[in-house]
Order: sequence, then structure tokens, then C-alpha cells
Amino acid sequence: MFSITVRDHFMAAHSFRGEVFGPAQRLHGATFTVDATFRRTTLDADNIVVDIGLATQELGAVLGEFNYRNLDDHPAFEGINTSTEFLAKVIADRLAGQVHSGALGEGARQLSGISVTLHESPVAWATYERAL
Repeated sequence: MFSITVRDHFMAAHSFRGEVFGPAQRLHGATFTVDATFRRTTLDADNIVVDIGLATQELGAVLGEFNYRNLDDHPAFEGINTSTEFLAKVIADRLAGQVHSGALGEGARQLSGISVTLHESPVAWATYERAL
């Protein structure tokens, strides 16, 4: 299995509902470092997994929707706890949509999977993996 990973980050505010979240029930900010890994079993005709420039560009476009936003006010997240795990899935699913639309190039249609890791601190992170 071959893979490449691109990295970006975004800053957002949010709060959580539920006693399990303790003080994070109050509005707080987070700076997430995001790693998006693209996988395939064989390299394409150019001997790459995916165009790194396009992958970086599309990750940035997906994250741009959340950057400098209060996620509590985002219409897609109304009533949802935007946990790190949840956001990793949202980002992976949106990147998968970009793959299917051709935004990462025709060769990307042969990708077998994507994983997205959100680092919420130097000691804690969450990953979501999905097939394509």
C-alpha cells in the first residue's frame, strides 16, 4: 500500500454539551493540525499516489470553511458536539467528495482510502479512516 500525507491547520471555537466534557462545555478555542493521508495499492501512470499540490490545495479549501469560525454557529453542525473525532470524519468525507468530483485529478479516482488525523494538542489526536 502506498500513501502520501499533506498537512494544514485551522483555528476554531466551539463548546460541548454533556457533563462528560467538564470545562469544555464552555466556549473555547482550538488550533487543529490536520494530516490527510491518501492511499492506493498501486501507483498511477506518473508513479504517484496523488498530486501533492492538488491534495494540499483541496485540504486547505475544506478547512477554510471552518477556519476562524465558531463551529457552534455553523449551520451544518447545529446541535452537534464537534469533537475532534467528529471533525476528522467530516473532513475525510469532504475530501472523499473532492476525489469523486475529480478535483484531485483523474488519477485520484483510483485511491483506495483516506485517513484524516486532527491533532488537538501535542499529546492528543484523533483519526478517521474511510475507504473510497
